[in-house]
Amino acid sequence: MALPALTLRALTATPVDVPMRRPLGTSARTIDRASLLLVDLATEEGPTGHAYAFCYLPSIARGLVPIVAELGESLAGLPLNPVDIAQRMKRHFKLPGLAGPLTMVASSVDTAAWGAMATAAGVPLATLLGAAPRPLPAYNSNGLGIMSPEAAADEAEALLEGGFRAVKLRLGRGAFEKDLAVVRAVRRRLPASIHLMVDFNQALAPADASWQCQALDDEGLYWIEEPTRHDDYAQLSRIAAAVRTPIQIGENFTGLEPMAAALAVQACDLVMPDLDRIGGVTGWQRAAGLAEAHHCLVSSHLFPEVSAHLLMATPGAHWLEYVDWAEPLLVEPLQIVDGMAVLPSTPGNGIAWDPAAVARYRLS
Repeated sequence: MALPALTLRALTATPVDVPMRRPLGTSARTIDRASLLLVDLATEEGPTGHAYAFCYLPSIARGLVPIVAELGESLAGLPLNPVDIAQRMKRHFKLPGLAGPLTMVASSVDTAAWGAMATAAGVPLATLLGAAPRPLPAYNSNGLGIMSPEAAADEAEALLEGGFRAVKLRLGRGAFEKDLAVVRAVRRRLPASIHLMVDFNQALAPADASWQCQALDDEGLYWIEEPTRHDDYAQLSRIAAAVRTPIQIGENFTGLEPMAAALAVQACDLVMPDLDRIGGVTGWQRAAGLAEAHHCLVSSHLFPEVSAHLLMATPGAHWLEYVDWAEPLLVEPLQIVDGMAVLPSTPGNGIAWDPAAVARYRLS
């Protein structure tokens, strides 16, 4: 498919703070509002593209607004070729270093650029990438944070609404016995056909990670995510070798280099790149190729509206992580039917804002 010829005219950003329907309690902190940076890309020819970054803190969302504006001035007038734009952004941020929140900015701009091109082509992004839209298996990653066993079992059961066949539970309560009690309470409550993933969010010390993961091997878990520090690939490799339950990592891969290093030493069994850290759509496509070369299945991390398009074009696509955090802002939210994500047929990357909702949740 020939890509439409577009010229980047401007970038704008809007910080918003959206209440979460189900608070997310992790081993690090509890989050009950999604601080997002909405990025909009305008072209001289008319088509627009949209994306958002999950900034964790309102101050980060606010602080990135002038950075996006300055980047827009640097890119204005350039042909909207995402690979070239990505290289230009890499040079723009070379001295401060393309990492952390700056990676979120660059990734969001890339995602918005691909959205504008799909809109101009009159097709969903998945089609532009050469894939036939199809339903994708999704697991419900809303809520199910650090809470009591009974509360976790109740919430896990509620998360099956919509036909979900998998949910994710957060661990890292500081004592293994507490985590184990919650795992068993949730596993008992859920039907045997429902997959249960768990995520430590890097909570365990290296000395504890291996034995605790091994102790969970007989608890009916689908995967164990980030049991210890995300970039300690040597330790993660030892854990993956010792534990029967698949080890999942990847949300903290910032670009391809960390992912390549992790896969080279078999630090995991599965990967889940994060759209805003891996480099947007352009970075995701490269990561998907790297995973395929290592025969590694690929799931997504957050951003389900766009990630669904990308998984459809990904060899070895595994699970879509579903969260509803941006849903109140969207004209056409991603639909879940019988546990499967169903893409809208409208052109673009799945992101179009409801102006009234954006105004309601905008950060002053």
